Amino acid sequence: MTQSPATNTRAQSRTPAQVLTEARRRDSRAKRARALEAIRSLQQSGEKITHAAVARTAGVSSWLTYADGVREHVEAAISGQVAPRPSKRDSQASTTSLRVDLELARDEIRKLRAERDQLQRNARLHLGQQLDQIGAADLTTRVHELNQSKAELEALLGAKNAEADGLARRVTDLEDELTAARTSLRQMIKNQSKGVASST
Repeated sequence: MTQSPATNTRAQSRTPAQVLTEARRRDSRAKRARALEAIRSLQQSGEKITHAAVARTAGVSSWLTYADGVREHVEAAISGQVAPRPSKRDSQASTTSLRVDLELARDEIRKLRAERDQLQRNARLHLGQQLDQIGAADLTTRVHELNQSKAELEALLGAKNAEADGLARRVTDLEDELTAARTSLRQMIKNQSKGVASST
């Protein structure tokens, strides 16, 4: 199908910045769609739903799962899960698992901070070059996108820090439960030993 002269004129009049912005928007929409599909897939399979699990299943960065339009779907899916309360028998294994999760959360926080810092360096490095190539409207759009990316990364960091704090508190609680269970078990054994001794 042959494009009309008006269509060709409009396509040729677009600046490189406009083409790049449209490509990024298409990519963002595709990634968000994959994230929502990943949530449905995890729900159907019965697997545990977390931000990291959604990002891994969808093949996207974990910060996207905290972005508006995706975050609320992830949080709703997480809230809809029924997590069984661990018994004291499983406390030791749970403590180990939580310690691993805590270390993974801290490692992801370090990576996210490095990614944020790199994005800020790249923005400063290329902003001067882009000033010569794009107009005021395109520059405003780009600055808005950069500020939005920064805000999303900061929100993700805050959520990850809160998650790490929660995991640390949970580890402490489980260790207290283990100590109490061991003390109770020792007392029970001691009482049984006394009962056997007194009956002989």
